[in-house]
Amino acid sequence: MSNPTRLTLSRRELLASSAAAGLGAGALATPLRANSATAPRKQLLLLFLSGGASQFETWDPKPGAKTGGPYRAISTSLPGVSIGELLPHTAKNMHRLTVVRSLNSGIADHFQGHYALQAGRVAKGYPVLGSAVAKLLERPGDLLPGYVVIRRDSPKAYTDVGDAGFLGAKYEGVQIVNNQPPANLAPPQNVEPALAEAVERVRQAADDRFRRNRYASPIDSYGTTFRQAQALMQRSDIFDLTQESPADHERYGKHDFGQHCLLARRLLQSGVTCVKVVHFDWDAHQDNFYWHQIRCAEFDRTLVTLLDDLDERGMLEHTLVVITGEMGRTPQINNLGGRDHWGRAWSMAMAGCGVKPGVVYGATNDTGTEVTDDPVKLGDLFHTYLQALGIDSSSMYEVGGQTNPVADPAAKPIDALLA
Repeated sequence: MSNPTRLTLSRRELLASSAAAGLGAGALATPLRANSATAPRKQLLLLFLSGGASQFETWDPKPGAKTGGPYRAISTSLPGVSIGELLPHTAKNMHRLTVVRSLNSGIADHFQGHYALQAGRVAKGYPVLGSAVAKLLERPGDLLPGYVVIRRDSPKAYTDVGDAGFLGAKYEGVQIVNNQPPANLAPPQNVEPALAEAVERVRQAADDRFRRNRYASPIDSYGTTFRQAQALMQRSDIFDLTQESPADHERYGKHDFGQHCLLARRLLQSGVTCVKVVHFDWDAHQDNFYWHQIRCAEFDRTLVTLLDDLDERGMLEHTLVVITGEMGRTPQINNLGGRDHWGRAWSMAMAGCGVKPGVVYGATNDTGTEVTDDPVKLGDLFHTYLQALGIDSSSMYEVGGQTNPVADPAAKPIDALLA
């Protein structure tokens, strides 16, 4: 303890230097799994339209109706199908999408909706989709985080719903805020390799001593977290958007959503199983039509660019893209020109792995106030997402000696949407 260098190390530096020692010696217990190691890994990209996009201005327009608003419906690449004119690029790609127009979640609250639309149930404590899929598609030897959440810094209130529930911290989403990589990925510059290796030996000896007389699960969990930290330090380049070309930055758009989607593509290509990108400010209680012009302009071109890139790279075949928010918006237009919260009849979309392209499922009445055909509950969607990814949605979790259904047993997959 008389070594002055060691006395200056913080706990963070100690852990980081120890991880660096493992990396420097090539001491990863298991090599990082390459994305193309065997069969392509099924992956999930969730584009979450936070606040609740209006189905009238996007997937289910009602032009001419008293609830329809000022925008037109435009033809799409699917004969006989129209969507809102604010999505012209998406309209040309409707043959690649699976759209549900008959979602009745019954939820008109941000807090409850954020959780329930991702967890597939209202009851608290269950893992959200990204955490569940990270767990259920996990492979032996995985070290990169299974679930990454990309978002801007605010708002935080109703968007931080917790992720993993009873699955535990290992499956929580790694938060990427404002496209900044996780902190402390670089080893401390003032730590010599010899010292770092010594720290690593001390860490391993302490772990072994702890295991001799105690329940090993906690220390094993810490060990998993430590190895994941090592992997992230080794692969910190996956968060480096400067390695993407200027042309790609332009194609995706320089706004937050565009850059976040570019990073999402990069992470998926690097082997992360699930990525969620949060697109904010759809909660238009006033000036709804102005706000949807702005939000749709960002969403529309970026979505098509993303689909093109995933397709060209052969990734769309094994990547399920889910586009949803926590609710829709009211048919009635309020006296501020806004639409309020609405959960009785709204829309979402999917593309890619495991779902039939070019399908529009369900319908609402002429004013969009009620579902008329093929009603869908949020639990049905959760089953459908899992089945599309090749996961048996009727299976059970086994955690701590207890079993729990992976998806709500009262719901079921929507077979008409599955490829």
